[in-house]
Amino acid sequence: MNRYALTLLLSLLLPGAAEAQSKGDAATGRVIAERWCAACHIVSPEQTSGNADVLTFMTIAGQAGDDLGSLKAFLADPHPVMPDMSLTGQEIRDIVAYIGSLR
Repeated sequence: MNRYALTLLLSLLLPGAAEAQSKGDAATGRVIAERWCAACHIVSPEQTSGNADVLTFMTIAGQAGDDLGSLKAFLADPHPVMPDMSLTGQEIRDIVAYIGSLR
């Protein structure tokens, strides 16, 4: 494959991969939420118990509406009450995608 063809191929493939990654994966986000967040938050409609003093993920999804960017920023630098889980950028995108799926 010549250099021009390779460059063209990469320019066509990479933006799609970057876009998919930037959106996050809701299924992976649910797994992360069930592992790290379910001790305090109710993270799914099937979960029956959580801390009554914290919002459920369904409530968070409703309050966030279409503005999930602020949720990404919050998870990148969590409120002092939340434990610092040192989530990666991809884990944050996955959790936000999951929360968004609960709307």
